[in-house]
Amino acid sequence: MSAADIVRDGLWRRNVGLVQLLGLCPLLAVSTSLVYGLALGLATTAVLLGSNAAVSSIRRLVLREIRIPAFVMIIASLVTAVELAMNAWFHGLYRVLGIFIPLIVTNCAIIGRAEAFASRNGVMPSALDGLMTGLGFTLALVLLGSGRELIGHGTLLADADLLLGPWAAGLELRLLPGYGGFTLALLPPGAFFALGLLVALKNTLERRAAEPVSPALPVAAEGS
Repeated sequence: MSAADIVRDGLWRRNVGLVQLLGLCPLLAVSTSLVYGLALGLATTAVLLGSNAAVSSIRRLVLREIRIPAFVMIIASLVTAVELAMNAWFHGLYRVLGIFIPLIVTNCAIIGRAEAFASRNGVMPSALDGLMTGLGFTLALVLLGSGRELIGHGTLLADADLLLGPWAAGLELRLLPGYGGFTLALLPPGAFFALGLLVALKNTLERRAAEPVSPALPVAAEGS
């Protein structure tokens, strides 16, 4: 598989959030704002990148019978490192995301990519696959979080200071002044509705892109 195919599959064609529908628990629970979705997406991307590279590097050394437990140990170690780093440097965000940081271990997309790709390919392609898969998941989180935050609160980039530091407190955009909010968008049913709309939009775009373009009919010359 070429690098271009890996990029397209991870970001669009096989997006784990919008096509494979993996990792729905954190995808739906955390995506109440752009910043929260982006933070969890970046954490998941770091784990995917590290786990794919590590699994690929040891794939010839691990017995087939114990490969899954070995992969889970690698993923759990990386998640623990990410969790400790967030607790140390992004404590406010760490408290908001809560249990969904350690739950990255159970994300089916991570163990799925380790088994389906990293255990069968070299380190560099596997690292690229992990990076693109993570960025595709982050894209789904950001789109979902942006839509739900905008509809639910009328804002974007709320709590950006938790991710980027105190200077980012002024980045919050109130796009709908005086808007009272729409609570349903921030509740679990709203998350399912929003995800369904995103999946439908993606499928519509792909279907239209696949439609053959009708050739233009030649214009008859005047007087013919």
